[in-house]
Amino acid sequence: RVLSLFMNDATVHLTALSLEGDVLWQKKVGDFKSHWGYSASPILYQDLVLVAADHANGGYIKAFDRRSGKEVWRQDRPQSPNYPSPVVCNVAGSDQIILAGCDMLAAYDPANGKPLWKVQGATTEECVGSVVVDGGLAFASGGYPKKETVAVRADGSGEVVWRNEVQVYVPSMLTHENYLYAVTDKGEAYCFEAATGKEMWRERLGGVFNSSPVLAGRHLFITNQQGVTFVIEPNPGKLVVVAKNQ
Repeated sequence: RVLSLFMNDATVHLTALSLEGDVLWQKKVGDFKSHWGYSASPILYQDLVLVAADHANGGYIKAFDRRSGKEVWRQDRPQSPNYPSPVVCNVAGSDQIILAGCDMLAAYDPANGKPLWKVQGATTEECVGSVVVDGGLAFASGGYPKKETVAVRADGSGEVVWRNEVQVYVPSMLTHENYLYAVTDKGEAYCFEAATGKEMWRERLGGVFNSSPVLAGRHLFITNQQGVTFVIEPNPGKLVVVAKNQ
């Protein structure tokens, strides 16, 4: 089946479709006060569909049974506009939903929605890109009003391991072999040492970026709004552009 998530008339709706295009079920997820619109994707976890909807009138994460559409649990979130898709990852020995924004980095149990940990002030108010995780660290970037990239230990200790003033607003970041790769909206590409935040290199690619880098085989693929895809070797020593495809 195919799952779609859209906002219509200040309401978020979740729809399950068959591969032939028939509507299997449709549910009203909840109200949504639009600021810049709704951008989160639905996430599958075991028999559940997870939906996040942070907004100024009070956000929430909900879980629905993927076969019937029945609501299984709800967890309230702060009153703040925010845009990331949630991610589920196994870190510190447990499955966690991790979500950045609303002036915090927070984790929840995907089975029941109960909070696992929260680091207040770890991220700015508005984020768009999803959290990435590597080596027990969760990495997030925003946004508005602060411009920053942070690494937080995802074990409930509350430790912010490192932070800088790099703004990776709309694209998500990517980790590979102990390094964090990112491209900003304005086209600056970065490589950081994941454990320390040390900047390995920074180079301008050119163009405006909203899409996230993708790792396929031995290369990163990063596409800008002008339709140029940069094929990059994930090399912490220097930026290596293997090809540029229009």
